[in-house]
Amino acid sequence: MSTETIHVSVAWPYANGDLHIGHLAGCYLPADIFARYHRLRGNQVLMVSGSDSHGTPITVEADKRGTTARAVFEHYHERFLKTQRKIGISYDLFTHTDTEIHHQVAQDIFTTLLERGYLYTEKQTLLYSESEKRYLPDRYVEGTCYICKYPHARGDQCDHCGNLMDAVQLINPHSRNNPDDKLVRSESEHYFLDLAQFTQQILDYLADHAHHWRPNVSRFSQNFVKDGLRGRPITRDIDWGVRVPLDGWEDKRLYVWFDAVMGYLSASIEWARNTGQPDAWKKWWYNPAAKIYNFIGKDNIPFHTIIWQAELLGIDGIYNEGDPTYGDAQLQLPYDVPANEFMNIEGQQFSTSRNWAVWLPDLLERYQADAVRFYVARTFPERQDSDFSWDGFLARVNNELLAAWGNLVNRMLGFAWKRFDGVVPAPDKLTDADAAIIARCEAGLDLVGELIAEVRPKEALEETLSLARAVNGWLNEREPWRAIKQDRADAARSVYTALRCIDNLKILFAPFTPFSSQQVHEMLGYDGQLFGEQRIENYSEETRDHLALVYDGAATVGRWEKSALPPGQKLQKPSPLFTKLDAEIVEQERQYLGQARAEREIG
Repeated sequence: MSTETIHVSVAWPYANGDLHIGHLAGCYLPADIFARYHRLRGNQVLMVSGSDSHGTPITVEADKRGTTARAVFEHYHERFLKTQRKIGISYDLFTHTDTEIHHQVAQDIFTTLLERGYLYTEKQTLLYSESEKRYLPDRYVEGTCYICKYPHARGDQCDHCGNLMDAVQLINPHSRNNPDDKLVRSESEHYFLDLAQFTQQILDYLADHAHHWRPNVSRFSQNFVKDGLRGRPITRDIDWGVRVPLDGWEDKRLYVWFDAVMGYLSASIEWARNTGQPDAWKKWWYNPAAKIYNFIGKDNIPFHTIIWQAELLGIDGIYNEGDPTYGDAQLQLPYDVPANEFMNIEGQQFSTSRNWAVWLPDLLERYQADAVRFYVARTFPERQDSDFSWDGFLARVNNELLAAWGNLVNRMLGFAWKRFDGVVPAPDKLTDADAAIIARCEAGLDLVGELIAEVRPKEALEETLSLARAVNGWLNEREPWRAIKQDRADAARSVYTALRCIDNLKILFAPFTPFSSQQVHEMLGYDGQLFGEQRIENYSEETRDHLALVYDGAATVGRWEKSALPPGQKLQKPSPLFTKLDAEIVEQERQYLGQARAEREIG
């Protein structure tokens, strides 16, 4: 079977606070399930992301805490690494946007776009604080909403009516740091990306991909372009971020929306250099057979279906001149952008300001990572908003994950351990029903695999659960615990069949619940890892160190295949996969919602 070349690009979180369940449901877990499946298939996968180090939410948090933006981003970046490792998000590289490589790539792209005539300058009317002696980014501005008249609208969005704001149009705008500071309108010159030049190319691109994109993503993107592409500012008056590589522009930085998406490319280049193969990233970016997937939330759609494409079209060939392998190839545009909708919490919209959120570091202190992964995957907001409820978490973990899968593994491995001397029993000729249930589980590899490959993980998990329930139903009819009293050979047939089914189900569950699947793998008597090793690495660069989450996938060698469990294989003593949840957790966890959360110390 020929292998595929798959690039998994995952949205970059602002490093200004801990990760929450919305991050996991929106893009991180779907991307990880997708990447793990393709690794099990033996495909060549590169999965990258990182912390967005330069967004104004970080400088706002720094001002609030009386510290520096660097201190804030480094603090939360390290927490991101630990949290994602604990929940099992298997990046080949999770880095950040304040590395030398990212700065250089972003500046190269800016310079190339400028030289090719895709940038222009224009004066903007902005809000200037005379007391602070600077132009204020939107996040630093507050005022009365000009749509609903809410008195505390932010400069970028009104939390009351939900509309995006133009800070200059706010009524009585003032600095969030100083409510008495009346702001004045003043002009500042900035560079703009001339998106209109790419209109036809992007329309053609969207049309070419419409058949395999989610309808809401395709429809939104096409309407966005048809409404008319306009120039968008790519520089801003701020002192934190990637420098504009031009004389006279020392007091400005590249806009974070412009350079963050470049991280997919810069992280790929960084991964290649860190692994001692500096041109290896081109296998995904200049290879026409490669497929690039951008996993994001729906609020990021235009940046990943239009603006990033424009940037890539504008810089085609930037790192490829004279390359003997890919010299004539074009930079690959994303093949798919499977944007998820939003996950609400107990029927209400997520809100960090009200602490209406489920924070991942807290959640993982109390619950198994696979239990969290399973519930979130069962409630993915793939095509419409979904809801995280503690009633649902309790029911799905106890009645599905534990009852249908965990108990199946525990009772059959426990039975084989006790009644067949801890080895896989050797059967004689299987019954038709035995052969049929094995065949059904084996067929699930194709069906579940196809669903994951089409980025339909919610349906894939439902199908996997259906197979586990079918095995339980078959087992209740065969009743080896009764047969062993009169017909040990018949009991051996059914136990062998059950273990073969479990061996297949272990693989089907593995992208969703990798920790427990590894446990099953070992209890069945296999050596080695289903997946590779995740570790936090300290990479030394030219001027500073930085921490990154890296993945060594060498152990993954095409394990998405039918069970070949040999009779006589020695089993390991079984242990429970999952902990049953107490009903009391529902009210306990609900009480945490909306309560003030202790701030993490920085520094």
